[in-house]
Amino acid sequence: MEKLQFFRGDTVLIKGKKRRDTICIVLADDQCDEPKIRMNKVVRANLRVRLGDVVSVHQCPDVKYGKRVHILPIDDTIEGVTGNLFDAYLKPYFLESYRPVRKGDLFLVRGGMRSVEFKVIETDPGEYCVVAPDTEIFCEGEPIKREDEERLNEVGYDDVGGVRKQMAQIRELVELPLRHPQLFKSIGVKPPKGILLYGPPGSGKTLIARAVANETGAFFFLINGPEIMSKLAGESESNLRKAFEEAEKNSPSIIFIDELDSIAPKREKTHGEVERRIVSQLLTLMDGLKTRSHVIVIGATNRPNSIDPALRRFGRFDREIDIGVPDEIGRLEVLRIHTKNMKLSDNVDLEKVARDTHGYVGADLAALCTEAALQCIREKMDVIDLEDETIDAEVLNSMAVTNEHFQTALSSSNPSALRETVVEVPNVSWDDIGGLENVKRELQETVQYPVEHPEKFEKFGMSPSKGVLFYGPPGCGKTLLAKAIANECQANFISVKGPELLTMWFGESEANVREIFDKARQSAPCVLFFDELDSIATQRGSSVGDAGGAADRVLNQLLTEMDGMTAKKTVFIIGATNRPDIIDPALLRPGRLDQLIYIPLPDESSRLQIFKACLRKSPISKDVDLAALARYTHGFSGADITEICQRACKYAIREDIEKGIEKERRRRENPEAMEEDDNDEVPEIKPAHFEESMKFARRSVSDADIRKYQLFAQTLQQSRGFGSEFRFPERNESTATGTSDPFSSATAEGDDDLYS
Repeated sequence: MEKLQFFRGDTVLIKGKKRRDTICIVLADDQCDEPKIRMNKVVRANLRVRLGDVVSVHQCPDVKYGKRVHILPIDDTIEGVTGNLFDAYLKPYFLESYRPVRKGDLFLVRGGMRSVEFKVIETDPGEYCVVAPDTEIFCEGEPIKREDEERLNEVGYDDVGGVRKQMAQIRELVELPLRHPQLFKSIGVKPPKGILLYGPPGSGKTLIARAVANETGAFFFLINGPEIMSKLAGESESNLRKAFEEAEKNSPSIIFIDELDSIAPKREKTHGEVERRIVSQLLTLMDGLKTRSHVIVIGATNRPNSIDPALRRFGRFDREIDIGVPDEIGRLEVLRIHTKNMKLSDNVDLEKVARDTHGYVGADLAALCTEAALQCIREKMDVIDLEDETIDAEVLNSMAVTNEHFQTALSSSNPSALRETVVEVPNVSWDDIGGLENVKRELQETVQYPVEHPEKFEKFGMSPSKGVLFYGPPGCGKTLLAKAIANECQANFISVKGPELLTMWFGESEANVREIFDKARQSAPCVLFFDELDSIATQRGSSVGDAGGAADRVLNQLLTEMDGMTAKKTVFIIGATNRPDIIDPALLRPGRLDQLIYIPLPDESSRLQIFKACLRKSPISKDVDLAALARYTHGFSGADITEICQRACKYAIREDIEKGIEKERRRRENPEAMEEDDNDEVPEIKPAHFEESMKFARRSVSDADIRKYQLFAQTLQQSRGFGSEFRFPERNESTATGTSDPFSSATAEGDDDLYS
């Protein structure tokens, strides 16, 4: 048989199932394999085919340009829309390109914040034609009722994003046994019976099950966990049996059990007799499924470890597929799916939105898109009449979601995994922090680089540093630095106040630590900030008798979470303390809190920077000499300097209010005189205010404390490192021959070696 060859722009006839055919225009796609073609959901629905079906493609040379076409909308897609549908939907749709149409076909037009479905009623000439710019398009008449056509809003594989690998696994496990059972028969193995989908809420488990059922055309039986429960003895099990019988009758079929953990908890942990019987019934039903009955059970849960272990063996739930939090590419896919019905402005940068949404699952991204659309609607509320039942199509068409709407939505939304520990990403920037340039650079390298340049770490073959410990006198900006870094790198930020982890219940304090780390890993990259770390990380053995040694157990949990056998996700730990001497040394080793950063009292140039940072939004008189203030405040911490500025500001406000009251009194007494000198002077902070403020200035850190911190920083450096002494040996002849091995002398001297 002669092989046909098609070129870009050719019009072809495609034949599908149930004697359906339609015409399409050929486009090139580099990502598509040789024997495959790609069609959108609308064309597949017209041909009655699903993904993976075989269609035949034929040449169609005699397609003419249409003179007239008659097109009408489907009634249930234009509910609540009035006005000129032709101008709002059909005109832009056909203006964009030469579109082939076939009599009787349905097609979907997206625009004006919604999708409208149209049906081709009549074409002239013939059954097929291409709509050209001079084709007359009629859109007159009553909207037509939907007949036996399936609704196009059924979920398909192209409505699921961010789970490519998992979808490939699921299709292999579900479609193959349902469509080609003879494959397994000929190889001589049993087809898989069950799949367990697990992952955080909102990642798309139920959506995947619906998509699989719709695309395979299998009978879909949904069991919502709690629905089968009944107060009568034995009825719960009977409901479960009925579901499996129904599915076997209508095979090939898929039974989908949502929230599996509610009906199949661990039997030894539950106190209810009913739950135990239901678990046993489910086990026997899954074992009793005949291998040739073509029934597949899909279970979904976000708590896989609370399901009875007997269900998680081969022959019941054979495969467990983790539907995790999507990565950046996955998030972009999900955003494209959710925005395909939205009218986006040209300036919308979905790649940037995908980059900024670390830790968001599919449901969070859907909420983000909804919020952006609502933001767009709010701006148009002046032209939308709330009392009116319908909205004009042209008003809808004039609305478009812009990048600003997405940015506003981003600022008000957060990942659902962090809802309980939600912390507003602080609005502190580097500009608010005076001095500390070295510390800022170190922090950027530790936290910002791994988030923004992960490929560089891969290239150099190193995993990024885990954590930083700030130590130094109180009031020097340790907490402020943590806030600034969370803001700058746009990572998720969880702030943990040390003492709130401890509870009176035995074992619950450690559970709190585990939970916080689990949340951080779910929404990675994430910055975990432990303020007042010394409250939960004191040296072990010092808290005997204190809350049953809870602090020791919390610290042990903290150490194992930091470098345990858990999944390696980008979680940074920042600890802040002003008592570094009582922190357990195990916490300070490389691999846990590897960067120990001493934040000293500010020197003169840093103090000047702090004054500028504190007063950058305040109106200051030109006579105020900030450099002199910085010179005189030797030994003051950042917090002390901030207090001086606040006090000066308070005096300026007091003076301004008193002036206002005085002026008001004079105006009442002599209105004419006041009109002449009505030029208000600009209120500002004057040197007198600072002089008054300096009278009450106080140092919060004594000299003895500073000496203690400096000594600690010094001993930490000396006892743990080489200092500036280390150098590589010179490469001379002896080095080249290998005689002067730096380690050989040690072994030569070690006569008391264990094995000599």
